[in-house]
Amino acid sequence: MEMRNAICPHSSGGSSPSTYTLQATFDSTNFFSQMTFFTGGDPTGGYVDYLTQSAAQSAGLINTNNNQIYMGVDYTTLNPSAGRASVRVSSNAVWTHGLFIADIAHMPGGICGTWPAFWLVGPNWPNNGEIDIIEGVNQGNTDSITLHTAAGCTINTSGSLASSVLDYTNCNTANANDGCGVSTTNTQGYGAGFNAIGGGVYATQWTSSAIAVWFFPRNAIPSDITSGNPNPSGWGTPVVTFNGGSGCNIDSFFANNQIVFDTTFCGDWAGAVWSSGSCANLASSCQDYVGANPSAFQGAYWTVNSVKVYQ
Repeated sequence: MEMRNAICPHSSGGSSPSTYTLQATFDSTNFFSQMTFFTGGDPTGGYVDYLTQSAAQSAGLINTNNNQIYMGVDYTTLNPSAGRASVRVSSNAVWTHGLFIADIAHMPGGICGTWPAFWLVGPNWPNNGEIDIIEGVNQGNTDSITLHTAAGCTINTSGSLASSVLDYTNCNTANANDGCGVSTTNTQGYGAGFNAIGGGVYATQWTSSAIAVWFFPRNAIPSDITSGNPNPSGWGTPVVTFNGGSGCNIDSFFANNQIVFDTTFCGDWAGAVWSSGSCANLASSCQDYVGANPSAFQGAYWTVNSVKVYQ
């Protein structure tokens, strides 16, 4: 994903701290008041109509029932001319470095035509970086974790999935659209498998030296996370660590990032690979399917317990 604006610059120190202090909590009490609803045309070319907060509320696409944040999509309208209604929200606050802990109970992934994402992004894309933490398309059942930068960032990748590196030579590959990342292998970390276990926690640590991502299934969330005293040193090997150093000075390529959630349809990824997957058996094109099958998207929603930012 990508976004071309940001709000309220803020920065902090860059070394990996031995202890973290809570800086912000986004939960059912404040989530939508701390977010900006993006309503422009989809930068990724999706068949989507991003609604204002008031329109999304009226349409039932957002709520905070059961002390959770719900963000869904329209699943009743046949062939919407402007694209299927959805929401894309970005935090008003921005960060440089931090520990971002997202407790998510349900995600929209694994449905033909969908392209959901949870990510961080800076202003003037891609010059201040993008960190895609949860992302996938169509019937995919595993997560893709990707960095996008301006030209000049060569990343060394390590972690439990380092053998699944998609591109580690240049995070600006093809004008930053491809980036550098890993295709994960854990089916509990995305889509139907994630939803079946009640989700879990994605934790992202961003320092001057590296960006690392962990995933913890619902029944294996570390006690220091649940107690509000996170200590990444005890979490074991991350799913992936993007190491800086001589090939990429992290602080030169990542700064002032917002938190973003969105669900789009088709577009530059889900639409582009439509013909190469099993979804192609359902319709000749991604947009034809998404337009003609509204009920297929009843399960295309986020349910978020909280997102916490520590520094």
